[in-house]
Formats: sequence, structure tokens, C-alpha cells
Amino acid sequence: MFGLNTKDTRLLILVAILVVLAPFILNPFPENSAMAQFNAGYPDLMQRFVIFGIFAIGFNILFGLTGYLSFGHAAFLGVGSYAAIWMMKLLTMNVVPAIILSVVFAGLFSLLVGWISLRRSGIYFSILTLAFAQMSYSLAYSVLTPITGGETGLQPKLNDPRILDGALAEGATPKANLFGLEMGASYELGIGGWLFTLNAGYYIAGVLMLASFYLAIRIFRSPFGMMLRAVKSNQQRMNYTGLNSKPYTLAAFVISGMYAGLAGGLMVAMDTQAGPERMFWTVGGEVVLMTILGGAGTLIGPVLGAGMIKYMENIISKINSKILHEWFAFMPDGVEDFIVNILYPFIGKGWHLTLGLIFMAVVIFLPGGLVEGGQRIARLFGRGKKASEKDASGKTTPAE
Repeated sequence: MFGLNTKDTRLLILVAILVVLAPFILNPFPENSAMAQFNAGYPDLMQRFVIFGIFAIGFNILFGLTGYLSFGHAAFLGVGSYAAIWMMKLLTMNVVPAIILSVVFAGLFSLLVGWISLRRSGIYFSILTLAFAQMSYSLAYSVLTPITGGETGLQPKLNDPRILDGALAEGATPKANLFGLEMGASYELGIGGWLFTLNAGYYIAGVLMLASFYLAIRIFRSPFGMMLRAVKSNQQRMNYTGLNSKPYTLAAFVISGMYAGLAGGLMVAMDTQAGPERMFWTVGGEVVLMTILGGAGTLIGPVLGAGMIKYMENIISKINSKILHEWFAFMPDGVEDFIVNILYPFIGKGWHLTLGLIFMAVVIFLPGGLVEGGQRIARLFGRGKKASEKDASGKTTPAE
């Protein structure tokens, strides 16, 4: 199906089902319940799940397949965002041209950065990409202010040309749309105590994420993907055989940068503004964490890592001492205060500490990330099932 083998087809279908049902899956608790704060099924967060999933999928094509660790992918995310916002200011608020141009411009910029950075490998390559990202951030923040808007960034204004759009009514706000369907359009579905929000922008981003995921599968299973794995395995030996690995690594770098540009364009499509903070080095480091946490070199891992980090950033970070005291109010005062004082540094503003501990545990005990953890659990249950079937049959194997 779609040129995929059975296993990959099942994985793609599973991801598609999760994307479609995410508004329901991510809202497990009734709206007015005490646990409702753990619900993640609101449009803004679901959009971030799929957009950063695209970002991580693209980064994984470079890092997971070739082993080249880039700290500069935030630059391509930012270039994609600026390209998209300028299309909305000059051409139309329709997201199609904005998304296409964000991918094109990010691809061209990544071609330049990759052509220079891939002259080196290892830590030197990583430092070069980091330097490009920081230079891009500095240019966007101060030097190129007429183009980037500097610290305040850019957003569509009423007096922008937008040559393909008609004139807006006085006082109207320019809104991103897909042939008239606004990205912010939502339908609320109430079932019992639950309230589910079906957002147009999320599903449009979800479709693009599925397309990106499908393309990543094809790359992983292609001869091109095999060449990238050979680069990661032993690039020097590959060069000794007479094969020039540079075109392959450069192609992987550009494809990865185009994925980042797509993510940047979608960020503008969902929230029509762009600023230099998207180019800062911490954003490039974040996508590294997402990929390693989920499982570098795996297909679904980066998406899981992106979802986990964004969940912690938006949900765990909202838990404060007042909420903790409400949770443990049934305990004696002394015990309640002790438990709150122990837990508080790990939540709220301290959620990064919890993320750091989880990341350390994954690197030490699960080098393959969350995907490896899931595989271990599956094998554990598989062994238990086989053992129970063996006991039920009553058959034993004689010793030799």
C-alpha cells in the first residue's frame, strides 16, 4: 500500500488514526474535573505537537541516518517563518503560497549552510551549524530589522499590499486561511462532561505531518537511505571504496532543512507572527532532545519525543504549589507541606529539571529512546504469553 511494506503501512495507519482522534485521546478527563488540567486536547497545543513532530522527523533524517549532529536547525525554522510571513504580507493570507515558499527558502538556505558545514564532521560540524544559527539569530534580531522586524518580529497588518487578496473592511484583522477556511475555525463537540474541540488548523497541519511522515518512511527504506546509513556506519571506509559521500550528506542536510522550513511555515499559518526567538540556539537544542528522547534513527520516535516535551512544557509547567496543596490536602499539615516542598522544584517553572532527569534516564537505560522502551515492554509481554502457552500445552523439551 502506497509503496510501503506491511509493517510500515500499519505504522502509517496507526499514526493517521492517532492524528484524527487526538482531540478525543488527549482529553481523557471531564472538563470540570480536578484532573482536567492534564488534558492536552486544545488546538494550540495539538498544533504544536504535529508541527514540532515535523521538525523532529526532518532532523532525524539527518541525525538518525547519517549521525551528523546539527545544532543549527533553528535557523531553517526561522527562515521558513519569515518567508511565510512575508508571503502573507505581500501576496495573500492563503497559507498555500506561504508554506511552499517557506520550504523553498529554507531549502536554499540549508544548501548554503550545508555546503560550508559539511566540509567538516564530528564536533566541528556541530559547532559550525551552531555558529550559523547564532549568526542568523543576531542578524534577525538587530542587523536585518527592516526585513525581520527585529525584537518585535513581524505580523500581517491591514495596510499590507496582499496583491491577491481583496481589500479588507475597516477594522478587520487579516487571518490565515486555506481557500477561505480560517485556521482558527473550530467546532466544539460536547459529550457528557467532556468538551472536544475540532480545529481546522490542527487537521491541516496533521495532514502535512502525515505526508512528511510518509516521505520519511520512503527515504528510510530507499537506496538513498541505505547510503546514509553507510555514512553513519563508517564514512571513511565508504570513501575508500570510491563512493563520494558528500552529495548524499548534503542532500540529507537540505531535506532536513526543508522539513524545518515547513514547520516554520506552519507555525506562521497557525499563529500569524514571526520573530527572531525561533532562531535561538535553544530551539535547535530542543529538537535534538526530542529526537534522542523518542529514539534517533527510528520512524515514530521523534514524533513521540516532540509530543512528550511539548506536553511537559505546556501542561506540567502549569502545576504550582497551590495545586499541589489541593492534591495532598487530605494529609496531615506537616506531611502535606513536606511532600509539596519535595515535589515543587520538579514542576511549574522547574519542569526543565524533570525533563533533564528523564533525558538522563533515557540515555543511560534506554539508548534507543522511548521506542526502545516500548519494544522492551512488548518483548516482556510476548515472553510471558509464550510461557503461559507453553504451560497450558503441558509439553516439555527433553534435555540433550
